[in-house]
Amino acid sequence: MIDIRLVRYTEPVATGLVEAALADLSARYGGEGDSTPVDPGEFAPPRGGFLVAWRDGTPVGCGGWRTYHGDPVVAEIKRMYTIPAARGQGVALALLRALEEAARQAGRNRIVLETGSAQPEAIGLYVKAGYARIPDFGHYKDEPGVRSYGKDL
Repeated sequence: MIDIRLVRYTEPVATGLVEAALADLSARYGGEGDSTPVDPGEFAPPRGGFLVAWRDGTPVGCGGWRTYHGDPVVAEIKRMYTIPAARGQGVALALLRALEEAARQAGRNRIVLETGSAQPEAIGLYVKAGYARIPDFGHYKDEPGVRSYGKDL
């Protein structure tokens, strides 16, 4: 069973998973992995939230949502990650659904995210979950391979 909990972005369990996520992105894309400016306060209620998924007492994934560019009805997903040993077991989909529900409960009616062509498993997850391509946005909007998605909640 997957247990999903709201945590502070600065808690060690969250920072450890975020570091692993950035290392994974670095291996796929080079550089730092993701140099998008992130303020931990953006992931604090009511402007956002950061979730960690646990299985049998072990943290296996994370993801956060934050208010998108000050728009009170749009959320942006950031730092979605599942540890390699837990991939393909429904962790990412459970996190995605929990993030959507948290954003919906906070009054958001749309959710957006960006990913990249070197993450085909992420693209497959988002498409399966009902996300559609939208114009690219964010820190990497002009980079080759960026893929942006959105969904009405």
